[in-house]
Amino acid sequence: METAYLIETVIKIVVILLIFSALAGIGTYFERKILAFMQRRLGPMNVGPFGLLQVAADGIKLFTKEDIIPTNVVANVFKIAPVITAATAFMAAAAIPFLPSFTLFGYEVHPIVADINIGILYILGIMGVGLYGPLLGGMASANKFSLLSAARGAAVFISYEVVTGLSILAPIMMVGSLSLIDFNNYQSGGITSWLVWSQPVAFVLFWIAAFAETGRTPFHLIANDHEIIDGFGTEYSGMRWGLFFIGEYANMFFISFVIPLLFLGGYGDGSFLGAIGLLAKVAFFFFFFLWTRAAWPDIRPDQLMWLCWKVLMPIAVLNILITAIVMM
Repeated sequence: METAYLIETVIKIVVILLIFSALAGIGTYFERKILAFMQRRLGPMNVGPFGLLQVAADGIKLFTKEDIIPTNVVANVFKIAPVITAATAFMAAAAIPFLPSFTLFGYEVHPIVADINIGILYILGIMGVGLYGPLLGGMASANKFSLLSAARGAAVFISYEVVTGLSILAPIMMVGSLSLIDFNNYQSGGITSWLVWSQPVAFVLFWIAAFAETGRTPFHLIANDHEIIDGFGTEYSGMRWGLFFIGEYANMFFISFVIPLLFLGGYGDGSFLGAIGLLAKVAFFFFFFLWTRAAWPDIRPDQLMWLCWKVLMPIAVLNILITAIVMM
């Protein structure tokens, strides 16, 4: 039995790595197409039908491009920083139930690597550790703009992580568990049992914080586009730059799973329609990340910190107090 469990776990890890690494590339194709549509452009069109092979072309370029280590960088730290970003993104996936359990050739498969009883805390903690990738990458670079980008990222991180943690305390109080499967089961009674109806404030706060968590517009502050450079990744090339890129898009997919699991019923009662429903919710949230990039400008770091500390955090604390009073 232990051998079967070990084999199943290894297979699930490999499948997650392969699927979401590929989805990171495919996600860029959809992002470029959606942004092009919203800006009355065509996007990728030349490589393959409708530009579909652009993903393969970009992948080949990343794998074959020269890996340059600039002079005067702190070489060891410079090399390990992209690995931290990609590794922590995939480590966070360990506690996410991507689909309901199903039977395959008489064997029951649980599409979650580890249903630990502190799943949400684990996911948020690992995503928080992921900041060390951009931070160390910028600090190790021989470039003052990369260093400024890293410092700005650390300041922003302190702000939005507080809101992320406080926003989910009230839902946790109601469910009485930190496991995402328990959250799903709590909401399995249908659309009326979804936590978004009893915790709309927590839902909105967590959704806003998710944009900062993934570094997406309007909180794309670690590597601001208007600075012309690539922030902490300015001196990176080839697959090391690609690892930062994979980590960002993997985080977008993973947080797109976490939001519906926490607030929108997840996969419901575990039926086939419930699984399809979860994937549809994930697709919507991923699309919303892309849509926001086309519709909103970036805000300044001081504006984000003002929003987090003076607006969102008091609202989150007030929501916790009201939930506690109602539950009593």
